[in-house]
Amino acid sequence: MTRSVQALAYARSSTLTSDAGGRLLGLETAGGLTPVGAEAHPRFFAGFLTSPQAAARGLLAVADVAATRYHQRTLRASLDPVVTGNGDRLRFESFSGCCGVYARLDVLQGGLDGADTGHGTTNVDVNNPLREALSRLAGDDPLHLRVGPDELAVTTLDGPVVEKKVPLPDRWLRGFAESQVMSVGFDLRAELTAAEAVRFLRALPRTAPGAGAARGPMWVVPAGRTLRPTTRPVPGAVCLPGPDRLAALQRVLRHATGLRVYGPAAHDGAPTASAWEVTLPGMRLTLTLSPEPARGFSGEGGVLEALATDEAAGDAELVSVLLAWEPRIDTADLAEQSGLSVTRVRAALARLGTAGRVGYDVADAAYFHRELPYDGARAERHNPRLVAARALLAAGAVLPGTGDTSTVVSGDRHYQVREAPGGVLSCTCQWWADYRGRRGPCKHALAVRMARRATPAPDPTAPTTTAPTTTAPAAHVSGATR
Repeated sequence: MTRSVQALAYARSSTLTSDAGGRLLGLETAGGLTPVGAEAHPRFFAGFLTSPQAAARGLLAVADVAATRYHQRTLRASLDPVVTGNGDRLRFESFSGCCGVYARLDVLQGGLDGADTGHGTTNVDVNNPLREALSRLAGDDPLHLRVGPDELAVTTLDGPVVEKKVPLPDRWLRGFAESQVMSVGFDLRAELTAAEAVRFLRALPRTAPGAGAARGPMWVVPAGRTLRPTTRPVPGAVCLPGPDRLAALQRVLRHATGLRVYGPAAHDGAPTASAWEVTLPGMRLTLTLSPEPARGFSGEGGVLEALATDEAAGDAELVSVLLAWEPRIDTADLAEQSGLSVTRVRAALARLGTAGRVGYDVADAAYFHRELPYDGARAERHNPRLVAARALLAAGAVLPGTGDTSTVVSGDRHYQVREAPGGVLSCTCQWWADYRGRRGPCKHALAVRMARRATPAPDPTAPTTTAPTTTAPAAHVSGATR
């Protein structure tokens, strides 16, 4: 597995302090991007949290996910959460070490009281002493929140005083992107009151490590005011793959005002991803789960089509210039500004998602602008199926076929790739037989898609032209023509 080391540098450690002036939660930031460019320690907010306990426990839940592997739990994982200022809210995001759980705490306008929220994205330090202090926080006395250095903070002459170095696998980066793209296909499937949400979540079974695959996927279906577990995907059911992966939500249940469940339509009984959002006073805490505990988001393939074209690359560059740290990206507005179709704008946003430049909020059903402080381009460069498809294309392995069928030569085998109505490509390889497109295209279909897009189809509206026939001029002989 390809990986690098991510160095996070902070001017000092984040702390929760109390004095005569009250309590202060100081969250220190590392290097990140803002509207004015890269900054060593950007500042996004200085004001008050209107629901201090709920915010503290929500932040702990996000940190829990960042420090957990829900599969192969003996391996360690820890990466500080990401914070984004979107002008009217703060978003705290994290991704589990096993690449199967995405967490986000949105502190909305109603949860903040103070100066305007800044714009930009960076990592925020959540250390063990801070976690312990947040877990002991009691009472709802005013809590001052500072995200970024205060006006008097300075960096020592020798550089930052706190530095963390953590491994950053390419698989982790791809998973972060895939979780956003997969969420685009989610719809609201159920909504529970606070009491029913607490009752349902506390009654969920706890899956023993390694037992999730043996038990099979769990599904839930709306039943009156609550959700009823079922072993099969009946109409209206939502997949709950690995109920124990919702454990981080237990942090905030005492402050919950409701629960919303999002997911796609059931697909042939196969497990699917889903999103679980606990609403809080002025906040939302969302966990998005991959289709299976042992199956992270990195292999889902939802972004491969968007990565496979030069057109999408150019569109993404154009769209990225128009982004302005919006909390909700309006695709119709972007289409009007860019001159692109809404379909091409969506493909461009999917591509930007692979580089961590946009996220997706299921509650708003909209992308939001953020710039993850990682080299997201690595996820594209090292995507195994994308690399393999480009190698097939470069080797001339895509042979012209008849009608909607193409042949791809891979090793000593020939695979038939067929385009069905609607543009979906199927293949005779084992990958297609196993997943039927549920995890994105195989490398053969991807190579065919690239080849077809590289060769423009003839324009049926173009006028038909006939090559001119050259006729020798008639010879003139002494007043006679022949």
